[in-house]
Amino acid sequence: MLTTLLIPFRFIITFTFALVSTGIIGALIILVGLPKLLLPIPAVQRMFSTWANGLFRLWGYAMSATFRLTQPMRWHIEGDSQLHRDRWYMILANHRSWVDILVLMHLSCRNMPMPRFFLKHQLIWVPIVGLGCWTLDMPFMKRYSREQIAKNPKLQGKDISTTQKKCQKFRHIPTTVINFCEGTRFTPEKHAKRQSPFKHLLAPKAGGTAFALQIMGQQFDAILDITIIYPDDKRPAVWQLLSGQLRDIYVNVETLPVTDDLIGDYFNDEAFKTHFQSWLNSRWQRKDQLIDAMKSKSDIS
Repeated sequence: MLTTLLIPFRFIITFTFALVSTGIIGALIILVGLPKLLLPIPAVQRMFSTWANGLFRLWGYAMSATFRLTQPMRWHIEGDSQLHRDRWYMILANHRSWVDILVLMHLSCRNMPMPRFFLKHQLIWVPIVGLGCWTLDMPFMKRYSREQIAKNPKLQGKDISTTQKKCQKFRHIPTTVINFCEGTRFTPEKHAKRQSPFKHLLAPKAGGTAFALQIMGQQFDAILDITIIYPDDKRPAVWQLLSGQLRDIYVNVETLPVTDDLIGDYFNDEAFKTHFQSWLNSRWQRKDQLIDAMKSKSDIS
């Protein structure tokens, strides 16, 4: 009874902490971005990017604190732990909840570079968010459809070359690129509608992963195949985290090499496309089996 009565108070405390820390650190990142915008000198921009990255890690620590601010949080992390902040990684993760992003932030603060996302170009115009992400050198992708390329053949490959140029900045700051391969959060309805061949997962979409590897494959030190599981196979809402109702999180990390056969032109090379889809589906099959194994040897329902 007392635990139930405390839920609203836990939510207020945690939400206020998350809101204030995000507002303050977000404002500082934007302030760092202003001189970077006004002084387009590479050395100066790298300096401000380093400062912004430090603030981003501070925000990551703040978000990590939300897991234990009003209640004890039990982390069950298995697999590879020999990771380093001064290297470059790409994460392949299943996606069950918005809480997944905070989970990956927590992992990054421990022993990985701070994560980056490939964002749609339109997001650069979103107030505060666009400038903040630009300051953090997150690449804004402008993809061209087949119809646009057919009308203007000069656009062929332009999206890749433009994004490659933007990702050159990652050479100066160790980075983790996050890719939720399923493209959306798991729900039983989506699982049934898509007729997923996997028990616990939606079928992965290979295009985004292949695109990231085509652009940055030679720079990544490894691929991190991360599996996230919640008790009772739930899809916890942020409300459950902030109100102290989420007590256990299970994570498995597997490090994979970036081999030459994983880098190619997914959209124009049919042989490579078939090979890459097969490879990613095999990873998802292993992830599905891993979830079963983790559930059977733990108290996850």
